Amino acid sequence: GGAERHRERLANALGVADGFVVNSAATGEALAHYCPRRRLPVPLCVAPIGLDPLDHAPAATAPLPDRPWFLCLGTIEPRKNHLLLLHVWRRLAEAMPGKAPALVVVGRRGWENENIVDLLERGRGLAGLVHEHNALGDAHLAALLKGARALLMPSFAEGFGMPVSEALAAGVPVIAADLAVYRESAGEVPLYLDPLDGPAWLEAVLDF
Repeated sequence: GGAERHRERLANALGVADGFVVNSAATGEALAHYCPRRRLPVPLCVAPIGLDPLDHAPAATAPLPDRPWFLCLGTIEPRKNHLLLLHVWRRLAEAMPGKAPALVVVGRRGWENENIVDLLERGRGLAGLVHEHNALGDAHLAALLKGARALLMPSFAEGFGMPVSEALAAGVPVIAADLAVYRESAGEVPLYLDPLDGPAWLEAVLDF
């Protein structure tokens, strides 16, 4: 019922609001899809989200992976496409026994993600390679991000994608799905891939 509630909220807002503030032009375009003839009846202001430099975060006290690692940051839910990464890591585990890099998944578990949770908890070959964290302090997260070979963001949809901005601000490479919102905020800096092209993601991880 979440999608229907969302439509009702937007219908109410579009009926009474004098204007909208959105976090990206891509979000504004998505909002327009709910309007007649896809045109907003009121003014729209795009106000990108700022971020705090990770350099000010205290040093991490928790242990970090004992091998090269990649980071995926965001709520664990289907639109974030964790499933693609878990299948990539199964291939890595088979192809590089004992030498595969680690995948660190940071985010709370969302909804409708039974397949993802099943792989996280019982995925063959993933034990010791995939590390899930559902709640981390800023210091530990900053250390994981700054030490990662790359941030992986294979999402099918995003409203802004704060982790991409945080990673690039920290000088960390980004491999991301080819979404308009990422190109809006990060330009041509990330490596963009089709979120359904598993072999391309596997090749990119091996390259990095």
